[in-house]
Amino acid sequence: MNLTGQVINGEFDSERNEFTLQQIKHFDTQSTLNERQLDSLHKYLTNHTTDPDGQVLTLYDQLPVRLSQTEIKDLIHDLEKIKSMYQ
Repeated sequence: MNLTGQVINGEFDSERNEFTLQQIKHFDTQSTLNERQLDSLHKYLTNHTTDPDGQVLTLYDQLPVRLSQTEIKDLIHDLEKIKSMYQ
């Protein structure tokens, strides 16, 4: 099942019970998240929504991608959609 969120795009594989992240903030990427990893990311971002400088994600250990407070909240919403897909 494809997911087009506010910050991320990807595909959920219900047979393997994992989400493949394909795009974040219009940057192409390829990363697979299992339920535990997604929960950890969700928890971390939820605990840091009020950080005044936002957060920085790193793609391919080389490309920093800055997320504003608004983008963090949008990403949390996207992650909650994905969390509901896990069995």
